Amino acid sequence: MKRIAILGSTGSIGTQALDVIRANPESFELEVITAHSNAELLIQQALEFRPNTIVISREDLYEQVQQALQHEDIKVYTGSKALCSVVEMGTVDMVLTAMVGYAGLLPTIHAIKAGKQIALANKETLVVAGKLITDLAKQYGVNIYPVDSEHSAIFQCLVGEFHNPIEKIILTASGGPFRGKSAAELAQVTKAQALKHPNWDMGAKITIDSASLMNKGLEVIEAKWLFGLRNNQIEVVVHPQSIVHSLVQFEDGSIKAQLGLPDMKLPIQYALGYPERLKSDFPRFSFLDYPQLTFEQPDMKTFRNLQLAFDAMERGGNMACILNAANEVAVSAFLRDEVGFLQMSDILESCMAKVAYIANPSYEDYVTTDREARAYASALLNK
Repeated sequence: MKRIAILGSTGSIGTQALDVIRANPESFELEVITAHSNAELLIQQALEFRPNTIVISREDLYEQVQQALQHEDIKVYTGSKALCSVVEMGTVDMVLTAMVGYAGLLPTIHAIKAGKQIALANKETLVVAGKLITDLAKQYGVNIYPVDSEHSAIFQCLVGEFHNPIEKIILTASGGPFRGKSAAELAQVTKAQALKHPNWDMGAKITIDSASLMNKGLEVIEAKWLFGLRNNQIEVVVHPQSIVHSLVQFEDGSIKAQLGLPDMKLPIQYALGYPERLKSDFPRFSFLDYPQLTFEQPDMKTFRNLQLAFDAMERGGNMACILNAANEVAVSAFLRDEVGFLQMSDILESCMAKVAYIANPSYEDYVTTDREARAYASALLNK
């Protein structure tokens, strides 16, 4: 039995992870679940799975959760410090980090320092502080198992190949709901249109990131750190059907790819269950249902966020932290109908040009950078 803590159990990844645990009671035991603000769903999950401990991040919701569970043998905590404490519990073997955005960084650091294996769905952790996180993982002997479908695909292709050098990896992107549209067309798109992803069912923030190709840009940076790659070893191709999840090319020219239907439960289950492939009843892919699989170059002139991510990766230092913070502010503003779709890229570009660059940042530098970039991006909204 592998004992699991899920940070962000009420979000899209968290709820699907609970589906996996529910279907595999002989393999997993749920020890900890946490949520930011969805108190009602957190309570329901606690009553069903009866974990040892739960955390509701928003302190104003603590009383509601505590009262609902007062007759249960479940510990209830609140606040950001509690998130960092529960991942260190001796009863936890693996931490699934499924929180959205920068907020996942500090709990992940605490989990690594406590020697917990990491199932990483929070890509921003490696985007913001990739060198810091990978250095800590090596220092504490912790494995980081990717949950993103693309990085899971790369990982699966590398099993049995760890002694063979990679020539390059190819990350696939669906292209989102606006693939092929011009900048003039993108200037008119609405929030409702951007939230309709053609293939994947995800949370609001990652869905907007997918529409702008920022999600793929974040995944490029994540891949660099997960697999120890040089910047020129990472390519992106648009694959509208989302069947080929990513590919690895080796130095002999051979390419391995991982294929499957677009269902996040498979990479979640692979990360939680590794090295075992647990039996599932997930829908099966058939080539006859997809007689054509197509591939094309991403349009990085129209979808500037992808190019900005490559630029941030090339610059290094704290630049990806600046990019991520500005993007979180921009996406939040877009979801509140305060900025247009193309203005999000303008905000990112301005922040990358103006916020102080640090070549070799410490953790404290990342905290300062995140705060400064958010402040600068927020100020741009008010101009």
